[in-house]
Amino acid sequence: MPTPCLNVATSPVLVLGIDGRSGAGKSTLAAELATLLRRHREVALFHLEDIYPGWDGLAAGTAAYVTEVLEPLAAGRAASWDTWDWAAGTTGDRTTMETAPVIIIEGVGAGCAAARGLLDALIWVQVPDPVRKERALERDGEVFSAHWDRWAAQEETYLKRDAVPQHADITVHNRADGSAPEHLLRALAALQICHGVLAPERAQVAARAPEHHVFHAAPDAAALFNALHGTAEHAVLLESSNLSFTDPRQRNRYSLMAAADSDACATYEQRGGTGFLREGTATARITGGFFEWLSRAWEVPSPSSTDPLLPFAPGWLGYLGYELKRETGGSNNAAAALDPGSLADAVLIRPTRVIIIDHHTSTVHLLDAGSTDGTGFQARVGALLEGTLGADLVPGPLDPAPAFTVRDEAANYLAKVTAAQEQIRRGNSYEACLTTALSCASVVCDPWENYLRLRAANPAPFAHYLRFGNAAAASTSPERFLAIGADGWMRAEPIKGTRPRGHTTQADAQLHRELASSPKDRAENIMIVDLLRNDLSHFAVPGSLSVPRLCEIESYASVHQMVSTIDALLRPGAPRAEAVAAAFPAGSMTGAPKVSTMEILDNLEDGVPRGMYSGAVGYFSATGSADLSVVIRTLVMTRAADAGSWDLSLGVGGAITADSDPQEEWDEVRTKAFGVLSALGSTFPDS
Repeated sequence: MPTPCLNVATSPVLVLGIDGRSGAGKSTLAAELATLLRRHREVALFHLEDIYPGWDGLAAGTAAYVTEVLEPLAAGRAASWDTWDWAAGTTGDRTTMETAPVIIIEGVGAGCAAARGLLDALIWVQVPDPVRKERALERDGEVFSAHWDRWAAQEETYLKRDAVPQHADITVHNRADGSAPEHLLRALAALQICHGVLAPERAQVAARAPEHHVFHAAPDAAALFNALHGTAEHAVLLESSNLSFTDPRQRNRYSLMAAADSDACATYEQRGGTGFLREGTATARITGGFFEWLSRAWEVPSPSSTDPLLPFAPGWLGYLGYELKRETGGSNNAAAALDPGSLADAVLIRPTRVIIIDHHTSTVHLLDAGSTDGTGFQARVGALLEGTLGADLVPGPLDPAPAFTVRDEAANYLAKVTAAQEQIRRGNSYEACLTTALSCASVVCDPWENYLRLRAANPAPFAHYLRFGNAAAASTSPERFLAIGADGWMRAEPIKGTRPRGHTTQADAQLHRELASSPKDRAENIMIVDLLRNDLSHFAVPGSLSVPRLCEIESYASVHQMVSTIDALLRPGAPRAEAVAAAFPAGSMTGAPKVSTMEILDNLEDGVPRGMYSGAVGYFSATGSADLSVVIRTLVMTRAADAGSWDLSLGVGGAITADSDPQEEWDEVRTKAFGVLSALGSTFPDS
């Protein structure tokens, strides 16, 4: 049953202006958007062509529209105006339009300067010029053809005097393939001012329970992902690849995978101090920042609409880059250094279906929230699981091996360690996680094969492979940043303290004991535990905070790590996205105190952005749960100018304290880089 229309007399009016040059498809887009919105409320739709006084009347018509139509409708009153009879070339009948909860005004001039103060959202529709003219003449035929240049000159004058596109809240690149209305609706929902009005649309999506199909199988997660999504442009694999690891806390229980086309991908980036969120063909200007948008986009339905036995129901999966620190107390200095080719601040996909492998029960779960080919995909999954789906063969090292360079050579890094210690001596920090990066340009390789190399050499509970168009990431991260259960329990598991594995059993045991007994490493770890206790306390039930595990040693293929666990219960009704923001970025990648130390690190790291490194990867489930890992031990790949090659980057670093030995800190950087470099056949560059 459709939601009853809103009461016009008592509901606030939402006024949308749709502007763009002739032929951009504004009229069709406005009509289709109105159809979508009318499912839940009344919508008034006004076309400016009704009020233009002839082929030379753009300026006069725009002025009349503001005073005679927009002002009364926005104030909740009926509007009246003289229409223009285009066939007769004279003024036509007097027309009246009643106001409505949503008013859509479409046409060239809808977003003019005099109108913008009365519009709640301005939408600019963009289409390449040759396509615009072709579409316009196809629609209006010879009538418009005779006046095209005449009218286009007026549009040019209008836009030279008033840079309307720069003021748009949403820009739509209209492909005229039927996708723009839905994309525009999603972009409107991303705007704070539209969030409440579009509550019925949001509730309709949240109430859609996914179909749940169960297969009894224990496939290799990477092999299944590659078979299903190996050619997908946007895909995410969150894999527990360290299944032999003793796992009392079930970090290795689940692997998740999903793919989506670009229309189901949300990309957030800041340009000129303003945030922009792109979904499909629509880009929205987000004034409140990424985490404010996330709090609106990541909504929790009633428990009955999801399966409580699984950690995830179709929601969002992807990464949050370190530069989002600008929204959580960090400065924006590093973000200003981003060039147009850099990675976006955050990329998330919202797939309609997701596969979850439960490694403990040897079951595969397919959750489908309404994909168009659900039956066919289910059959494909079943056939793969019934067949002989073996683990993908691990490629050999790259040949030639990538020759990495390091941003900070040894002497430079040692000097920065000393500079960090001086900041600690002055009381500006207690611990600073100083990082650098290794890079190699134009490497001929396959990103997926690089992931297979890494996972074979360094299995990890939070391994992941991301592919977003011209960017990819292959990770063997062992560290959880933050998990939030559907029941509200939060968990952080910081890692601070690292030793390499020994070449013999005796040497390995000695390194294990050395790490466990190291006062310096324990001090590093405990300082981050205190930091995270504070981060989680902002939204925790008083008295629920605990540290069930402090400075325990976990062993991986290439390193021993010191790990702690902090738990807390989220306050009922507390905003989950804000709880994530309160802990972001991970304290183990900043140091303590967080805000002042991030500023110190910006300077020590020369304002170079960390990008995806030091951020978080994981999911935000429709159940309200989330699980995010820290982006470490991660090879980030971006497509090079030569389309057949990739630029590689590996971030590495370590925590600096007053007791740090600079040379030992440099050795730790080399140790942390070893697992990734050796998997590729590379070595740490001489310096």
